[in-house]
Amino acid sequence: MSDCEKENYEKVIKDAKRVVAEFLEQAKLKKGNLVVIGCSTSEIAEHHIGSYSNAELGEAVFVAMYEEFERAGLSVAAQCCEHLNRALIMSEADAERFGYEIVNVIPQPKAGGSFSTAAWKHMEQPVAVEHIQAHAGIDIGDTLIGMHLRPVAVPVRIEHPVIGGAHIVCARTRAKYIGGGRAHYNEDLE
Repeated sequence: MSDCEKENYEKVIKDAKRVVAEFLEQAKLKKGNLVVIGCSTSEIAEHHIGSYSNAELGEAVFVAMYEEFERAGLSVAAQCCEHLNRALIMSEADAERFGYEIVNVIPQPKAGGSFSTAAWKHMEQPVAVEHIQAHAGIDIGDTLIGMHLRPVAVPVRIEHPVIGGAHIVCARTRAKYIGGGRAHYNEDLE
């Protein structure tokens, strides 16, 4: 790896950690909550999504973010790309804890994506699942994580919404409001 590439990776890692820190400041998450992350290494490297899969970049971003979320006591699911129908990689313990059905597939850089391949490599007892309802999420490079969030998603606006060349969108979820004008709501659930 050249000095320039090394410098770019170090910046990407720093950006990834910063995104997590800004996100955690605002997302109102509780220990044990599930966060879904979708990531296009192509977009980070300033290429069109799905055109420039980069295993080293996927690993650098995944490890940086995963360590921060683990430190915060949160569970992580890594979204695969469309070639695996946006299946998710998570620990077997989390899949069982949340009641998600395990499916049989192992992501690869060109079939699942570099980020989910890194998740498979670094998670303890990784498995794939098809559907989740995460408490919050980070979308790196417009990978469309919305299908994996609970029904009421709320934007989380971070100050620096980029990693490399990739646009970042963050969201958290909240309980549905039911009732009407006379209803009272629990502010702890917002």
